[in-house]
Amino acid sequence: MGEALAWGLIAASSLVLGGILALRLPIGLRPLGLVMGFGAGVLISAVAYELVEDAFGTAGGSGAVALGLLAGAFTFYFGDLAIDRFGGEGRKSAAGGQEVGSALAIVLGTVLDGIPESIVLGLSLLGGGGVSVAMLAAVFLSNLPEALSSTVGLSKSGWGRKEILGLWVVVTIVSGISALAGYAFFDGAPVATIAFVQAFAGGALLTMLADTMMPEAFRYGGKQVGLVTTLGFALAFFITTLE
Repeated sequence: MGEALAWGLIAASSLVLGGILALRLPIGLRPLGLVMGFGAGVLISAVAYELVEDAFGTAGGSGAVALGLLAGAFTFYFGDLAIDRFGGEGRKSAAGGQEVGSALAIVLGTVLDGIPESIVLGLSLLGGGGVSVAMLAAVFLSNLPEALSSTVGLSKSGWGRKEILGLWVVVTIVSGISALAGYAFFDGAPVATIAFVQAFAGGALLTMLADTMMPEAFRYGGKQVGLVTTLGFALAFFITTLE
């Protein structure tokens, strides 16, 4: 279980790294948009090849994959909708959209974004085969642009350095605990249950990408975002083939 916690913390540590980089280096909105597009491509590949494909191979025609995708999508949708109403709508904005938001809602929204992928990291350790390198890389690489863009926006909205870094430390810890939970709660669970959880995470992540990350990427990065998104997808797929 300690291994699951450690990998969860390592994968989410890029949030703290991104926060530090954004606070120390001047980063324009266009480069941020391109970096976010790259991260989106990485996550799309991880969802396709590490989550949904693996879940389908495990569950076969049991229907667990379809149910998981729908459940994950609707859970994120309604959770995100509730957080938006409490003031967390602009949590990923690089232009300072967090200014009118509630600090608690922003924190909860950021945690909501990171929980599904962290749980799957813990799941990947079941069976004693070691952590999924592709999923680990996908989570690490996709967290970096999220932290960069959100940190820039939070700073423009008046958040202090300690508050911003404190946010990323909290989310990193919660992500580590989520990876631990994914391992501990589902150790010995039926294969259909594992497949459902994998598909659930895939549905939640796809909904998050379409709802927040990709619109922000295109808004600031322009048409070139399509190219870097493809590059991110290709890199993550290449890592998958090495496992």
